[in-house]
Amino acid sequence: MKSEPDDLSIDDLAAVPAQAFEWTGVRNYQARNYMRDLMQPGDRLLFWHSSCPRPGIAGLAEIVAAAGPDSSQFDPGSPYFDPRSDPSSPRWLSVSVRFVARTPLVSPAELRRHPALADMVVLRRGNRLSVMPVTAQEWNYLMEEVL
Repeated sequence: MKSEPDDLSIDDLAAVPAQAFEWTGVRNYQARNYMRDLMQPGDRLLFWHSSCPRPGIAGLAEIVAAAGPDSSQFDPGSPYFDPRSDPSSPRWLSVSVRFVARTPLVSPAELRRHPALADMVVLRRGNRLSVMPVTAQEWNYLMEEVL
């Protein structure tokens, strides 16, 4: 899961490790579907800092609540407000995450140096989704060899 550090960083999560953070603002159907279909409480995730001077994996977090309505879609004061979203049938979903650990920052260039990670979705050219899957093999390799 990608976040701009100015919006939500791994340090923000680490500052209150027991707190769950709603992952709001996902406005891409494919990313929404990944949250809805693939993420369950207890799943771990790579926390990726994006759109910053040093992008890459910055830590680990855990899903603590399955996908449910993204509260920001109904908030007129939110930059993620969607006036077409109906509370009886929400268009946008979010999960809640909690801090697990900081990691050394691992840049996309560093990840590309590992042939076992060559097919990671996040490393594909033009992929800008904020939520992307990681295979079990990629996860295991990252945990054993990179992080």
